[in-house]
Amino acid sequence: MNPLIIQPTIDSPYVNLDKQNNIFEIKGKSLPENVNVFYQPIIDWFTEYFKNPNNETIINFKLDYLNTASSKALLSLLLVVEDAVKNGYNARVRWYFEEDDEDMKDIGEEYSEIIQIPFEIIQIDNE
Repeated sequence: MNPLIIQPTIDSPYVNLDKQNNIFEIKGKSLPENVNVFYQPIIDWFTEYFKNPNNETIINFKLDYLNTASSKALLSLLLVVEDAVKNGYNARVRWYFEEDDEDMKDIGEEYSEIIQIPFEIIQIDNE
């Protein structure tokens, strides 16, 4: 399976999905002009990946900001992960937020309550 790497822009996050190296990361700001165009390839990649996933899948989210449309797209992505967990696959999320970013912390907590998968919310020091 080919990696999916998307370079960041002013309004879209960096994405590195690499099955071979066991890297699953989305980081930066997420407010792309067309959320569906941006996130659908990511959702499709994970849908295909979970047909034959690695023994353990840890998806790292290190987002500085996301708009409402992006949060809905991420929920769709997390539902794909939830389905994989329900099917017996070992997948979890690590949601990182900077220590003074209550909004990102709250968003992570909301996702962890909605989605039934192992979900870690991790505070990082401000850079």
